[in-house]
Amino acid sequence: MAGCKVRKICHPPAHPREAALTEPAPFPDPEMGEPFLLTPGPLTTAASVKRAMLRDWGSWDGDFRAMTARLRAGILGLIGAGAEAYDCVPMQGSGSYLVEAMIGSFVPPAGRGGGKVLVLANGAYGLRAAETCRVLGRPYTLIDKGDYLPPRGPEVAAALAADPAITHVLAIHCETSSGILNPLAEIAAATAAAGRRLLIDSMSAFGAVPLECGQIAFEAMVSSANKCIEGVPGFGFVVARKDALAAAAGNSHSLALDVQAQWAAMNRTGQWRFTPPTHAVAAFLEALDLHAAEGGVAGRGARYGRNRDTLVAGMRALGFETLLEDRWLSPIIVTFFTPADPAFDFARFYELMKARGFIIYPGKLTVVDSFRMGCIGALDHRVMARAVAAAGDALRDMGVASAAPPAAARAARTAIAP
Repeated sequence: MAGCKVRKICHPPAHPREAALTEPAPFPDPEMGEPFLLTPGPLTTAASVKRAMLRDWGSWDGDFRAMTARLRAGILGLIGAGAEAYDCVPMQGSGSYLVEAMIGSFVPPAGRGGGKVLVLANGAYGLRAAETCRVLGRPYTLIDKGDYLPPRGPEVAAALAADPAITHVLAIHCETSSGILNPLAEIAAATAAAGRRLLIDSMSAFGAVPLECGQIAFEAMVSSANKCIEGVPGFGFVVARKDALAAAAGNSHSLALDVQAQWAAMNRTGQWRFTPPTHAVAAFLEALDLHAAEGGVAGRGARYGRNRDTLVAGMRALGFETLLEDRWLSPIIVTFFTPADPAFDFARFYELMKARGFIIYPGKLTVVDSFRMGCIGALDHRVMARAVAAAGDALRDMGVASAAPPAAARAARTAIAP
């Protein structure tokens, strides 16, 4: 039929009110000409998010207090039914600051009855959480699944049954070392069945992967402004049960990282206890508006999922292989094995990709060499297709005949649980 251009829809609508399906408008290239950031945050931000930072705000002014209140309410609006039992506490610092604040505030020290954490690790961020427990003097038990095996519910149940001293389980929602989306629902179910409390590092997943308090029982979770909400670095936020926040008074090892003290002060005054990242907050509110306009968590997740699918299909067509099988691939970041071809050099590949407008991420695996490409940020599947084309050009420039990984990499992948 003449005139059919979009998605090959070559028949009239079934009903006069049925709208023709159209592709969303393409995402523009960054206005300043900088590369796209194919990283798990900081990431490429929309021009309107950047422009939101052009105004100065008084940290004690009523207008900024209203901005803080709107930020807190906006985050709670993303956790679904039952959110009235929770509150949002924004805190200055990077994601690791927020994880430390969560552990130090919600796990009681020895002088306050003591707590013990079961840390579930399958990459760098779970191991960092365990190191945080060690530094803070919070006893912990570690289930370390290596670089990419997912922690499973039955393992959690067995560990909790074996050690009644464990009070909390700490899980990583999306482990960006590998790009694996961990099975949070079964971990949460095992934790709840044992009467323990769940702490979640959802740093790189919240806002694009559902985390609803009516579906996943958690005491507290943390995320960051510069991840799936697509804001800029400067702060993160804790979402926690109000009763847990109230009970956390006096737990913290730190003045600045005391979540309960920040919560109490914000509820009393509407203000941050210490100088807030005013410009980052303004950018985040604009990012929240864009998130809502896209369809919230579902809309954002759908775009990221299409980004991932375009990237994976394209890179596999070039001969690259993913660390993970499809069922474990998150829509956040994808790990690819480094080609075995001796002509491949990651440092040069990185520079060739950057010259073509894309910044990628080195790998964090300990068993085999790898690199990572993020799927999140203000970009779409068309941008991902361009990134794949850039990767193909880089291979040709280096004289790489095959992007296939070494045999050891394939052998490592076979260990991943079904």
